[in-house]
Amino acid sequence: MKTLKEEAVFNSAASNLWEILSDVTRCDWIDTVDNIEMEGDCRVFEMSGMGKIKERIIKLDNESMQLQYSAVETMAPINHHLTTIKISEVTDNKCLLNWTTEIDPEIFADAIHQGMLISISGLRKVLDES
Repeated sequence: MKTLKEEAVFNSAASNLWEILSDVTRCDWIDTVDNIEMEGDCRVFEMSGMGKIKERIIKLDNESMQLQYSAVETMAPINHHLTTIKISEVTDNKCLLNWTTEIDPEIFADAIHQGMLISISGLRKVLDES
C-alpha cells in the first residue's frame, strides 16, 4: 500500500474552502467530472478516463472540517482506497488543506497523485472566482 500526502495553503477562510468540500455532490472544482449523484452514503460519478466511480462517504465532520471517503466501485482493480481531507484555519483569511490518500495496489499511485494535484488547482480556481 502507498500513502500519498499533499499539503496546500489557501488564501481563504477555512470555512470558505470547507463549504466547497463538504458539499459532496459539488464538482465544479473537479476538471473531469460533470455531475455527482448520491446513492445512500455513496457518491457516484463518471470521471473522464476512469469510468464510473462510487465512493462511500465515511466521515463528513463540519466541526473538525474533515472529509473521509473510500472508492468502493471502480473500473480499476483497487484493493484499498482511503482519502482523508482536513482543513485547518491558519488565520482569518488563510487555511491549510491536508490531503492523504492510501492506495493499493501501488501501480495506481501516480494517477491518484496527479488527480490530487489537479483537484487542489481546481479548488484554488473556484475560490479565486468567488
